[in-house]
Amino acid sequence: MTISTISKPHERLAEILAGEMEAVNTLIRTRMASEHAPRIPEVTAHLVEAGGKRLRPMLTLAAARLFGYGGDYHIRLAATVEFIHTATLLHDDVVDESAQRRGRPTANLLWDNKSSVLVGDYLFSRSFQLMVETGSLRVLDILANASATIAEGEVLQMTAATDLRTDEAVYLQVVRGKTAALFSAATEVGGVIAGASEEQVRALFSYGDALGIAFQIADDLLDYQGDSKATGKNVGDDFRERKLTLPVIKAVAQATPDERAFWERTIEKGRQQDGDLDLALNLMRKYGTLEETRTDALAWAAKAKTALTALPDHELRDLLGDLADYVVSRLS
Repeated sequence: MTISTISKPHERLAEILAGEMEAVNTLIRTRMASEHAPRIPEVTAHLVEAGGKRLRPMLTLAAARLFGYGGDYHIRLAATVEFIHTATLLHDDVVDESAQRRGRPTANLLWDNKSSVLVGDYLFSRSFQLMVETGSLRVLDILANASATIAEGEVLQMTAATDLRTDEAVYLQVVRGKTAALFSAATEVGGVIAGASEEQVRALFSYGDALGIAFQIADDLLDYQGDSKATGKNVGDDFRERKLTLPVIKAVAQATPDERAFWERTIEKGRQQDGDLDLALNLMRKYGTLEETRTDALAWAAKAKTALTALPDHELRDLLGDLADYVVSRLS
């Protein structure tokens, strides 16, 4: 397959970065090994080999190549980013009591919660070993901060998800933690290791931050109006799981007393009954919150593209712009 025949930007990125991604995958397989605890590579391989897009490590590689980096530390950093991502998925599935991820049974279902949590801890430890090997305190600072922000975002979400007082500012804080923090760290460390200027590093951060926010808002909107075959989720899963995402937060902010009582019963108290999802969708349509959420996602994608103007003229810069368009193209 030639690059010209590939339509999706993440697939084109994968083609351009194929050699480096193979080195990343080899390093991941090497570092997820354990001489004394065979359960570790078993659990890790189940998730790592599940066929994800590897978008986050590709962002690190793309950022480094944008600035003509000729070393190999970006390989370690890309593997670091993927390990952090995989660790958070293992922990998330335990917290959410998930039974499926990417169409396959979750590790906590196949093994147990203890294995998922402890293997996630192991991967976090491995990620810190990898980032230290670069010898860059700046890189260590960025990725350590991102790891803390991710954990903070997950804890915040746990307390805010069913609290009707959660507003758009808190939602954005949650999204920055659980999704955008690793996107922005992935792009930022690629630029740092390649010697980009401070202005360019800030631009990479801004791009990753806005891309991650657009990605998550789009995902939350698709839960209410997406194609379940394409998304792998049933319409209304977030509602059934009592998650306050942006379309609902916007509807709650405008609710009448009777409507607020409905949201309190279904989201805060979890007493849902037949027909509640349809009523929730009708309320979101009544206040136009689905369309408003789509507008927000498009605005964040546009912000990501604007940040790229500070970066060198390069085919990878253009692809990163296409990627920002792609994450919201599902909303058209």
